[in-house]
Amino acid sequence: MTTQRCHSAAGTSGGRLTVLDPATGEAFAEAPGRQPDELDAVVRRAHDAWRDWRTDRGVRTTALLAAADAVEAAGPRIAPLLTREQGKPLAESFAEIARTAARLRYFAALDPAPRPLRDGRPVRSEIRWRSLGPVAAIVPWNFPLQLASAKFAPALAAGNTVVLKPSPFTPLATLLLGSVIADALPTDVLTIVTGHEPLGARLASHPGIRHVTFTGSIPTGRAVAAGAAASLGRVTLELGGNDAAVLLEDVEVERIADRLFWAAFRNCGQVCMAVKRVYAPARIYADVVEALAQRARSTVVGSGLEPDTELGPVNNMPQLARVERCTAQALADGARAAAGGHRLDRPGYFHAPTILADVPPDSPVVTEEQFGPVLPVLPYRSLDEAVEAANGTRFGLGGSVWGTDLDRAEAVADRLECGTAWINHHAELSLAQPFAGVKESGVGVAGGPWGLYGNLRPFVVHRPEGT
Repeated sequence: MTTQRCHSAAGTSGGRLTVLDPATGEAFAEAPGRQPDELDAVVRRAHDAWRDWRTDRGVRTTALLAAADAVEAAGPRIAPLLTREQGKPLAESFAEIARTAARLRYFAALDPAPRPLRDGRPVRSEIRWRSLGPVAAIVPWNFPLQLASAKFAPALAAGNTVVLKPSPFTPLATLLLGSVIADALPTDVLTIVTGHEPLGARLASHPGIRHVTFTGSIPTGRAVAAGAAASLGRVTLELGGNDAAVLLEDVEVERIADRLFWAAFRNCGQVCMAVKRVYAPARIYADVVEALAQRARSTVVGSGLEPDTELGPVNNMPQLARVERCTAQALADGARAAAGGHRLDRPGYFHAPTILADVPPDSPVVTEEQFGPVLPVLPYRSLDEAVEAANGTRFGLGGSVWGTDLDRAEAVADRLECGTAWINHHAELSLAQPFAGVKESGVGVAGGPWGLYGNLRPFVVHRPEGT
């Protein structure tokens, strides 16, 4: 994701992180601020724990299933804390916890079985799978638990140990998650370190780390890759997206408007694979803008702890400032705010759900990832023009096509330059599918069996036939 969301904590005090509630802008808790020079001991202990953890898949399966049960049982404790530090509605926090438990169960069930090789020689060859060693997982603030589990669940299932660093904006729920599953896992198999930079940079470049899995901005992703290269560590980088939704001429606007709106605005638009641009045929362009604007105007914005809230605050002040800059630039360039277009006049980091029309196609709100509750809608006159525009950024995470003729929609989806394309929905993932981007949206594959094998290396054994 291209936002600056892992670079600094809201504040530090005496080696502690000060955590702010984005619904109020006020400090409400502190977390430990680990120093970079403490990582040597942390990584060494992770390496020592790896020696036993890698040896028995049955033990790992039992431990991960127990961890999943513990996470599920602790949902009522974790969810309010996650909402308090991240901002999302409480129901979404519970959904994130459920996804975390489900991911642990999914990877616990995967078995990287040996595979024989037959090539005509009088030799029996077999591919076996070995773990890598300590893995560094560096996680952003938009889905602290879900993205953490997307990294540590496959790594642990593969027999690696993990050192996990959450964003300094959202350390608390991750620390609580770690304490909840501590009894299920051996000591030092999963270690959570919280702190401000350069803690993450030091972890990514630590010579004892064999795989770095990172979700964050493109510039930081490049720095992570450069740091890991010093010790030739493996990297998996999810660097976000600027997903386009292409609406076809036969789309039924009112029928898809709710799905399309929430595909863009869930979690206050702070989703790497959210819809970030909509391309609509010129003939129905005004209808699309108004349908989305109506939903933006009627959305209940407030604290995620309030039961009626549909959209919470932006997570932090730097990100809110970015959203404001992108919106102001678009308006200055001639765009029209069909809904919203401004920060809300209340405490906290609230921005009105915003639908922008008549946006210049080269405006940053179109070409970059705004990562907030702002959606530009652009008209097109030919389908080729729409596909070219959808593919015309440096991103390639996801995309979607919306229409009544599903065969035609699928043919258009096949032309999108992205890792995942959806038809008549967006940003829905199965635990069993690969998740990857093209262009500058990332390196490597997460999710499904691909996520497991990304944490393993092949080991080949040959022996003569007949012995």
